[in-house]
Amino acid sequence: MIETAVVGASGYSGAELVGLLATHPRAALRMVAGAASAGRRWEDLYPARAHLFRGEIQAFEAASLEGLDAVFLALPHGESASAAAELEGRVGRIIDLSGDLRLPDRHVYERWYGRDHPAPQLLGRAVYGLPELFGGDLEGAEIVACAGCYPTAVQLAAAPALGLPGAPSHVVASALSGTSGAGRKADLSLSFSEVFGNARPYRVGSHQHTPEMAMGLERHAGRGVQVTFVPHLIPIERGILATIVLTFDAAPDPAAVLDRYRRAYADAPFVRVLADRLPSVRAVAGTNVCEIAPVVDGGSLVVVAAIDNLLKGAAGQAVQAFNRSFGLPEAMGLPGGEGA
Repeated sequence: MIETAVVGASGYSGAELVGLLATHPRAALRMVAGAASAGRRWEDLYPARAHLFRGEIQAFEAASLEGLDAVFLALPHGESASAAAELEGRVGRIIDLSGDLRLPDRHVYERWYGRDHPAPQLLGRAVYGLPELFGGDLEGAEIVACAGCYPTAVQLAAAPALGLPGAPSHVVASALSGTSGAGRKADLSLSFSEVFGNARPYRVGSHQHTPEMAMGLERHAGRGVQVTFVPHLIPIERGILATIVLTFDAAPDPAAVLDRYRRAYADAPFVRVLADRLPSVRAVAGTNVCEIAPVVDGGSLVVVAAIDNLLKGAAGQAVQAFNRSFGLPEAMGLPGGEGA
């Protein structure tokens, strides 16, 4: 068995990780850790999941995790890299769900995240964890920076289109997210009275996921890509629905577009390319699946994608990367994938 731990186990993504690892055929969950929740019983925080795991949440101490095969970090941005720096050399794998290690350039990170980087010596050393596009890099990876939730949906939606003849270099992405994407914290703007019955954009032109999207798409396409990203908060608990638009000089052929998407994800157990309906959050909630539907509209290609932000956008993707890192079947222990 592969011995694991989750740091940040009381948060939404951390709790999903606990459930996935506790039932994973090849993982043994040895410890759950946290900060403010230390000393509490995990099952008291998540009683509906007590059948999956029971145990006390420990205070994070790198020394207490020494020798484990893999440690998952489900900590807020700004805290995760510090924990990774303490764990490096003590554990076999570090799988980080935060944005701290995704961008290799310290100055880019500090501009978009608005803080000094806590462990710049780690930048550029983590493997970017978006298995469908860069899965080959994950084999044996010792530090993984899992892709963000919005970037997962947007990149999977846009990547195949960038290889079409005449594809533009500008991707316009609009995405709707549930409130769990902001994490488990007290925030007036996320309270029921503020969110219910409302929908609003936020951080337009300044969202920290924008450079991550451009970085991944440029790497995949092998050329420069500009991303315009408009995120919205909507009154649902979990899920992301993203719509991307690429404008062509000449209308692409719908059959060729659909064929390209099907071929791009033919071996991806967690991507469903749709032709007979459009994606929806309800269709992917509780799974590690990304639904994608490309639609030609005149001279534009519109691609809609839906994911569960806590699974395919966070914990599920982390376990998917864990599987690839250890040479296990990619779908092992994950809901919704072919061969799971």
